[in-house]
Amino acid sequence: MRSRIRTLFKILTFPLRMIAGLIRWVFGWAGALGRELGGLFAEDPPESTMIDALTKAVQDPAGVLEHINALRKHLLRATIVLLLTTSLSLFYARQIMEFLAGPIGGIQNLRAIGVTEPIGVFMRVSFLSGFAIALPYIILELLLFAAPGLKRRERKVGLIAVPAISVLFLFGMGFTYFFMLGPALEVLIGFMDIPTTPQPSSYFPFVTSLMFWIGLSFEFPLLIYVVVSIGLIRANVLIAQARTAVVLLAVLAAAITPTIDPINMLLVWGPLVALYFLGIGLALIAQRGRDRRLKAGAG
Repeated sequence: MRSRIRTLFKILTFPLRMIAGLIRWVFGWAGALGRELGGLFAEDPPESTMIDALTKAVQDPAGVLEHINALRKHLLRATIVLLLTTSLSLFYARQIMEFLAGPIGGIQNLRAIGVTEPIGVFMRVSFLSGFAIALPYIILELLLFAAPGLKRRERKVGLIAVPAISVLFLFGMGFTYFFMLGPALEVLIGFMDIPTTPQPSSYFPFVTSLMFWIGLSFEFPLLIYVVVSIGLIRANVLIAQARTAVVLLAVLAAAITPTIDPINMLLVWGPLVALYFLGIGLALIAQRGRDRRLKAGAG
C-alpha cells in the first residue's frame, strides 16, 4: 500500500519536479556562463608556441580529450539556443515568408506542386531566422571555448566582435534583399519572355541561400581585422595579394550568383571587392596598433 502511494505521489508531482529540474538546470547554465564570461578578463595564459602545444598534446592525450569535452559542451549549448530561436521563429514564419516574397508581389504569386512544399519552405525560413537570432550566442560560445588560449586583449577584441558580427550579417542579408533580389528575379523570371510561376520549393531556397552567403561575406572586414590584430597574418600580405584576392572573389561571386548573366555577378562581386579593401584598411589600423603594443612591450 505504501509503495502504491509513493508511486502515485511521484506521478502526481512529476510535472512539478520536471519544472524544478528545468529551473535548476537553467540557473546552473546561467551561473556557468557567468563564470566563463568573467574568465574573459582573467590574466594572460603562459606563453607557448604551436610546437609546444603539439608536443604537449602528444605527451598527454588526456588533455586533448578535455578540450574535446569542452567543445562538446559549448556546441551543445549553442545548439540548444539555436533550437529555441528556431522554435520561436515558427510563430512568425508566415510573416517572414510574406516579407521575403515581396520582390515577386507576395506569397500569393507562388504555386506549390508537391504536397510537402509549403511545410518544407516553412521550416527552412524558420531555421534561417532562428540562426540569425542565435548567431551572437553561437559566436560567444566559440569565443568562450577559445578564450583559455587567448591573451586578455584578444579576448576583449573577440567580445566586442560578437555584436559586430551579428550586425554585419544582418546588413549583408538586408543588402541582398533590397539591392540584389529585384534585379536577379527580373532576369530569371523574364528570361526569353517565357511565362514563369515560381514554386515555393525553388523560390525560398534561392532567396535564403543568397541572403545567407552574402550575409557571411559581410563578415570579411571584421574577420580580417581580428586575425591581423591577434597576429595570425600581417596587413602587408593582404595588400600584396590584392590582385589574387580580386580574382578569387570573382570566382566566389560566380558561384554565389543565382544567375549566369554578368550584371548580377557584378552585383555580388562589387560588394565583395569593396569589403576586401575595407578589410585591408581595418588591417592597417590593427597592424599599427599591434606593432605599437609589441614595441612598448619590448621597451
